[in-house]
Amino acid sequence: MTVDSHHHLWQLTQPFNYRWLDAPLLAPIKRDFLPADLAPLLKATGIEKTVVVQTQHDLAENRWALALAEQHEFIAGVVGWVDLPSPDCERQLLEFKDHPKFVGIRHVTQDEPDDDFIIRENVLCGLAVLEKHAVPFDLLFFARHLRHAPAVAARLPDLKLVLDHCAKPRIKHGEIDAWKRELSAAAKFSNLYCKISGLITEADWNTWRIADLKPYVEHAIQCFGPQRCMFGSDWPVCLLAGSYERWKGAADDLLAPYTATERGMMMGETAIEFYGLKW
Repeated sequence: MTVDSHHHLWQLTQPFNYRWLDAPLLAPIKRDFLPADLAPLLKATGIEKTVVVQTQHDLAENRWALALAEQHEFIAGVVGWVDLPSPDCERQLLEFKDHPKFVGIRHVTQDEPDDDFIIRENVLCGLAVLEKHAVPFDLLFFARHLRHAPAVAARLPDLKLVLDHCAKPRIKHGEIDAWKRELSAAAKFSNLYCKISGLITEADWNTWRIADLKPYVEHAIQCFGPQRCMFGSDWPVCLLAGSYERWKGAADDLLAPYTATERGMMMGETAIEFYGLKW
């Protein structure tokens, strides 16, 4: 079973905060992106199931995405949001936890003004609620936040964690050494996984080549192993740098040196195990 472990959906008429899409560089993706837009791309690239990931700090988006998942069989899971530092965190989580397609939580950590947000005590208490209820958490980090991953993984050893987009290495700028060291340190914790996703938008949008991505992908797989790496498209954000088909083709080329068993893990089995996907 092939799985896209990371994509988004949005609809500008929904009462959510889409102001982030007002940035001029994001004009190409400032429109609705719904399951009907994604379905033909999945068919063209052989992807069978997907995981929708939140963009909003809004419980209403959880409900909206779950309603879409109920209507579209290819959506196997929804990664939503709860207010981690809030005393209300557990009550919020319990509203969604037993929905068969509710599979995880994410917070847009990269946009927090405090680079140390994820290791605040009240946030760690919220993450402990996820650990208690066996709900995985997506770490949306820039490379500068990656130093916090070992501390979170060590504090919460029974919480499954995944680094979205390989923690966004600065591919466009050719920066790799510090990222490699910190990713290696993070990968020592068996509860931490890595998404091979979102990389073409960290490269030069107009000139990227597979060779630009290769050292980052190779290092991630070397550190985590195929059993803790998973493919994701980051659609529609990926459209800023290339089509869904182009990124899927690049990923196929990047994973070609691995065995069929290893590719099977990265293209589906790891995501199924990590999120507990069922259908």
